[in-house]
Amino acid sequence: MAFAKKDEGIAVVHPANIVRAIVRINGTAPFVQHRFWKKAEMMEGMATAKADKKTKNQRQIRDYDAEFLAAQHRSTDGWPGIPCPAFRSAMIGACRTVGLVMTTSKMAVFVIADGFDVEDGTPLVRIIGGEPERLDAAVRNANGSVDIRVRPMWRAWSADVTIEFDADMISPESVINLLDRAGRQVGVGEGRPFSKNSVGQGWGTFAVDTSHGA
Repeated sequence: MAFAKKDEGIAVVHPANIVRAIVRINGTAPFVQHRFWKKAEMMEGMATAKADKKTKNQRQIRDYDAEFLAAQHRSTDGWPGIPCPAFRSAMIGACRTVGLVMTTSKMAVFVIADGFDVEDGTPLVRIIGGEPERLDAAVRNANGSVDIRVRPMWRAWSADVTIEFDADMISPESVINLLDRAGRQVGVGEGRPFSKNSVGQGWGTFAVDTSHGA
C-alpha cells in the first residue's frame, strides 16, 4: 500500500500505481438508451414570456424518428456509445455486494473514454453491435396519462471497456470481478436491474468475456 511515511518529520508519498486494462464485455440482455436531449427546448421555454407560451403549448405533431435519433449518444466520429459514468457508477454501486467502501472505490477506479458525444461532450465507450432498432414503448406518466417513449435498442451488443485503477488500492483480478458484478447485478441504461426509479426491465446487463484477450 502506498501510505505516507514520516522521515524526520517529513511525509513521504509514493507515486500512484496506476494500471490500465481493456476488458471485453458482452451484453446478456438488450441495451436501451435514453439521452437527455430536451435541454434546448427547456431553455427556450424558460426564456419565453408567459403570454407567448400559450401559443407554444398547443399540441404539436411528434417526430418519432427524430426522437429516436436524439435519444442516442453519438461520438464526434459518428459511432454510438454508452456514457463512461454509467459503467463507473455501476462498478461503484456493485461495491455494495462485497462490502467495499464506495467512497474509496471512487478514487481507485476510472473508465477511460473512446470518444466524446458530439452534442455535449459526454465521454463514451463505443458500442460494438451495429445500429440500433427503434423501440416504441407505452408508459404511464406521473400524472396517470399514457405516453409513447421512443428509444434505441441494441439486442446484441458488446464493448471494450478501458479501465484505469490504482493497483495499490485494488488488485487487477478484483477490478475484473467488480466489473462483472456491475454487469450482472447493476446494469447500464434504461430498464437496468438496479434502477433508482424502479426494479427495471432486466435490460442493460452484461458479463465479462474471459475468453477475450485484452
